[in-house]
Parts: sequence; structure tokens; C-alpha cells
Amino acid sequence: MSAFRPARVVPGFGMNGLIHLTGNRQGMAFMNNFGHMEKSVAPSSRIVVDAFEKKTTELQDIVYENMKAVVMVVRIMGALPIMRPHIGVTKFKFASNTMIYSVLVYVAMTAYVVYVIWNRIKIVQAVQGRFEEAVIAYLFIVFLVPNFLVPVFWYETRKNAGCFNHWMDFEVFYTRVTTRYLPINLRIRAIWISILVPIISTACVFTTQMTMDNFALWQVVPNIYVTTFINMLGAYWYMHCTTISTCANILAQDFKHAIRSNVEAITVADYRALWLHLNRITREIGIATCYCFTVLCMYLFFSSTLSIYGLFSQLKDGLTIKDLGLTISAISTIALLHVICDQAHSASQHVRVHFQKKLLLVELSNLNEDAQIEINMFLRATEMNPSDISLGGFFDVNRNLFKSLLGTMVTYLVVLLQFQISLPETSTLNNATLD
Repeated sequence: MSAFRPARVVPGFGMNGLIHLTGNRQGMAFMNNFGHMEKSVAPSSRIVVDAFEKKTTELQDIVYENMKAVVMVVRIMGALPIMRPHIGVTKFKFASNTMIYSVLVYVAMTAYVVYVIWNRIKIVQAVQGRFEEAVIAYLFIVFLVPNFLVPVFWYETRKNAGCFNHWMDFEVFYTRVTTRYLPINLRIRAIWISILVPIISTACVFTTQMTMDNFALWQVVPNIYVTTFINMLGAYWYMHCTTISTCANILAQDFKHAIRSNVEAITVADYRALWLHLNRITREIGIATCYCFTVLCMYLFFSSTLSIYGLFSQLKDGLTIKDLGLTISAISTIALLHVICDQAHSASQHVRVHFQKKLLLVELSNLNEDAQIEINMFLRATEMNPSDISLGGFFDVNRNLFKSLLGTMVTYLVVLLQFQISLPETSTLNNATLD
């Protein structure tokens, strides 16, 4: 056995938890078994990787630019008061013009929403019909509840701004390692989403207004605002998860090509550090939106359950055009809940499982001993660092969550329908009273 061994460079965590690479990058140093430096080879031509030095030429902010259309719609609605003082930096300040604008928009819409809710409460109190009719009347109040999620999203804006800053750090780190910009192209998709979601939301509200009883035209505006808001939250979540999945695929392909052309251990260490950074962003998405999306998932579950119950309760009398609003509500809420769960599941799978497959396909026989050690450390890192998107530890967002909510929804529907069947008909009660 040789008395010399190479001093392997490993990734570490630096300021603010950002990943960087430590070690002597000017050449390969050798140490003897007593830990003393003996000799070094010629300096390497490889670019030094430092995730903290952001040069002006590297500040492209690719992720934010790809998501900008969706983010701007959410900001216009007064739900995301972030600031962009310059490229690559996202901030949140309570005393800022964007916050003042958000407060003004929210106060105006909340006053409108409260007035509509007060009017709906009077309608509910006047309902003298069957149990299911009272449930449907209450449903119009439930539709406006997400308006009060806006302050919750304000509370989490600072963490959302931090996510964009971490995306920027990842982009810079990726550029230093691969010597190219992050090749994601989601801008057109984001533009289409930012256009179609408000249009579809508005169309759904107008359709409901035209087909449902006791839904006046002056009540449309707050319903459009609330419906668009929850759908844009889903679009915001979708863009983050899609970006994570895309970056994971790009990173896996880059790693595959890098291993084929360069079998140095330092290359594997670089990609391991990149993967750890992407994995951290994946977890932070759930943390940054934990309270807002926890309440949103509960709302979607509750709203879809009541909408489906309203539809089932009308089967006895036959479905009519008046039930179109309930149908739209049930389909849209379940679809949004599915998008949230499915995209989070897909993102976590791409970051961890798909990347592990790439690592397992590496031919270790073609690598030197240090590179093999780095590959094993990479695999261990993917096993020890979960990539599941958890909403602040309340629950993991994945397809199992969607399946569980559907199962619970069926249980509640059965209970509600049994309760409805057990109630005597109004006409029977009237006849009994007359007798």
C-alpha cells in the first residue's frame, strides 16, 4: 500500500446554511500516514466553486424570471408583498409600498366579502326547507372563507422571499459547477397559467351566478377574487414543484454526462453538494407555505365534500341546470387538491428516487477509489436526507394524502346521506300537523 493518500475535498455548509466546497483547489495535495503534507501536483485548471461570490455576469435569476408571470398575478391581488430591489435579491419589509398596496387591496375586498357574508347569513336564516337546502345555502358562505387566508400568506412572505433567494444561490452554484446557466424553460407555461387561471375562475363564478338561486350579480366580484386567489395559490405551488422536478432532471443528466467524461472524485463531490442544495429547497417550499396550504387543503376538502353532498341530495328530484354550480365547485376543488398533492409527490420523487437510479447505474469499476467513495457518500446522502414536501410537519403532501382525503370524504358523504334519509320529509310533517 502506498504511503501517500490524496486529500479529498468534501462539501460543507457555510454562511446561512448555503452549500459550498472547501479545500485546496489549486492542486492535489498528498499527506502521509502521519498527516503531514508531503507533495502536491501541478495546479488544476478547474474553476473554483464558491456559492457565496455572486458575480454580476452570473446574476440571471432564471427561476424567478420563469415564475414571474404567476408571481406577479399573486402580487397584484395583494397576497405576496415581496420586493425586488435588484436582480437576484428578494426581500420583505412590513413598512414598504408593496405592503401598503396589499393592505389597501385586502381591506377593500374584505369589506366587500363581509357584506356579502352578512347578506348570505340572512338568507340562511330565512331557509325553511329541507336539510340539504340549508347545507347548500351555507356553502356560499364557505366559498368566501379563503379570503381570510391572505394575512396568513403575508405572515409567510418572508419565508417565501427566502426561497427565491435560495433558488438564486442554487443557480449561481450550478453555473460555477457546470459552467453554464440553468437551462429551464417554464416562462411560456407560467404566462399561460397567469392568463387562463383568472379567466377560468371568472367564467366559473359567472356560470354559478346564472344557474344558482339567491346569487345576485353584485355578489360576483368578491367570489371572483376569492376563487382566483385560491387557484393562483395552486398555480404558485405548481410552478415551484415543476421547477424542482425540472432542475432535478437537469442535474441528473448533467451528472451522468460528467461521470462519463470526468471520473474525478471532486466532480462527484460538486454534484453531491448541488443535490443537497436542491433537496433543501424542496423541503423549504413546504415550510414556507405550511400554514396557508394547510388551511387551504382543509378548505378544499370541506368545500368539495359539501358540494358533492349537495349534488347527491338532488338526485331524488333529478339534476337540473341549477346544479351546474355545485358540479363546477366539486370538480374544481378536487382538481386543485389533486394538483397540489400530485405535483409535490412528483417533485420529491424526481429529487430523490430518480436521482438514486442514476447513481445506481454508475459503473464503479471505471472509477478510481476516491470517486467510488464519493459515489457511496452521494448514495448515503440521498438516503439520509428526505425530500418529502411537508407542510411544517403537519403532514406530507403527496398522492397518499390525496387518497386519504378522498377516503375520508366518502365516509363523510355516507354519514351525511344517512342523516338526510333519517330525517322526515317536510311534506310528511305538514300533513301530520294538519291531521
